[in-house]
Amino acid sequence: MAEASVLLDQDQLVCSVCLDFLKEPVTIPCGHSFCMVCINDCWDQEDQTGVYSCPQCRETLTLRPVLRRNNFIAEILEKLKKTPLQMTPPAGPGDVKCDFCTGRKLKAVQSCLVCLVSLCEAHLKPHREVPALRKHKLVKASSQLQENVCSQHDKLMEIYCRTDHSCICYLCTMHEHKGHDTVAAVAERTHRQSEALVRFQKFLQAKEEKLLELKNGVETLKSCAQTAVEDSGRMFTELTESIGRRCSEVKELIRAQEKTELIQTEELIQQLETEISDLKRRRAELEQLSHSEDHIQFLQGSQSLCDFPENEESSKTMLRQNLSFNKVNKTLCDLKERVEQICSEEFSKIPPQTAAVRLILPSIPKTREDFLQYWCELSLDPNTNHSCLTLSDNNRVVQMGYNQNRYSYPDSPERFYSYYQVLCVESVSGRCYWEVECTGWVSVSVSYKDIGRKSSGHECKFGYNDQSWSLWCLSPFSFWHKSIQVTLQAQPCSRIGVYVDHGGGTLSFYSVSDTMTPIHTIHTTFTQPLYAGFELNANSSAKLCDP
Repeated sequence: MAEASVLLDQDQLVCSVCLDFLKEPVTIPCGHSFCMVCINDCWDQEDQTGVYSCPQCRETLTLRPVLRRNNFIAEILEKLKKTPLQMTPPAGPGDVKCDFCTGRKLKAVQSCLVCLVSLCEAHLKPHREVPALRKHKLVKASSQLQENVCSQHDKLMEIYCRTDHSCICYLCTMHEHKGHDTVAAVAERTHRQSEALVRFQKFLQAKEEKLLELKNGVETLKSCAQTAVEDSGRMFTELTESIGRRCSEVKELIRAQEKTELIQTEELIQQLETEISDLKRRRAELEQLSHSEDHIQFLQGSQSLCDFPENEESSKTMLRQNLSFNKVNKTLCDLKERVEQICSEEFSKIPPQTAAVRLILPSIPKTREDFLQYWCELSLDPNTNHSCLTLSDNNRVVQMGYNQNRYSYPDSPERFYSYYQVLCVESVSGRCYWEVECTGWVSVSVSYKDIGRKSSGHECKFGYNDQSWSLWCLSPFSFWHKSIQVTLQAQPCSRIGVYVDHGGGTLSFYSVSDTMTPIHTIHTTFTQPLYAGFELNANSSAKLCDP
């Protein structure tokens, strides 16, 4: 009876705010008791209104009462803690409730796998004291006890059938699972737990070894990259200094030629100035002689004044004034193109990945068979093609002609409006390779999905913004990005191979025939998935090839 009385008292010693036993209990004027912290928190929120209420009965107070510790309740709580029965809080949301409690359910602390019930501390006492019940299996309180009961025989499942990979009761071994390979569930659990730990340890060790290998590879990569940066910086510095010296030499040659020509020209200028002065003097004498009325005197005197030969050297002098340095400029332009060509060819030989990271990334494809390992099937998106472009062959061919019906495709927010362009449906990520058969003028491109569609500005045209990269297959070939053109020294071809390493930041174009001939390669950082795209001109077409 005393224990029952204690159980009844426990329900009255719970704070209705925190739903736990009272801590520093205080009683307000309406008679209800709360934890001092809980009631202060409630009233702190009501300070702005100046009206204080009981969280339990909602009785209002105009003045905030001075709270004092309720010693009577505090002493009851202290005595309750010293009783053989531990204080058990009432079950809250998400807690497992005691199956034996009546009225307000207390929180269950353990569950019995034999009785299939959950018990609070008070109702668990028989399982601790009665010899027959002490043999029952107690586990942490669980709300899923029924899952341990066989749905067919309503018996506890304590056996595991290895044949059918399921948990069963002892009656199942006599009927449905008769003759099967069965063991005790605890034995199977021990075996699996041990096996799982071994496997986890094995996988963990392999991952740790891989991690160590990658970390060592990263350090090696950093070291090699730093060395390569320093070496390349030094070589480019030497190359720049060499070009600077050549530049100075060319300037000196130009200045020397200028000086020589200036000396010769100044001599000729002085000669011409002397001749002009002599001519002016003769003209003045001739004008003076013309005033004479003596015809004989005029004829005799004018003969010597007008007697001067045509100066052939003067004609040559006028030609020298057209002297220019076009030959020098042409030579330097040819040299610039040769240097750029050499740089393009040599830089294309530099692999984007060093040997230090080969343990992370696959090797760079070289032969067509290597590229075909990354083949991806693409199809053109009929929601993006300009209305003058016609798609066919299951959306793998796009072509354009002057007589196409501009309004044959319905309007779409993704359709290109100003430029004769189309995108593919599939995005490109990882390593991908595809080939295109081109007829006429075709731009083979890759682009981000959110490239502009409706305006006639550069934000919509492949190669004229920072969202797309474009190879113009028109002799001579050229590559465009951000409206910057790079003229390429590539032979005309109709079949173009496109290779993308999205993670490695590589985009390459190849001329595909019996061999793979590089056309152009760039290295950058792609921040979004890429989509293959094409731009066409009149009477041109592009076909996505089969491997």
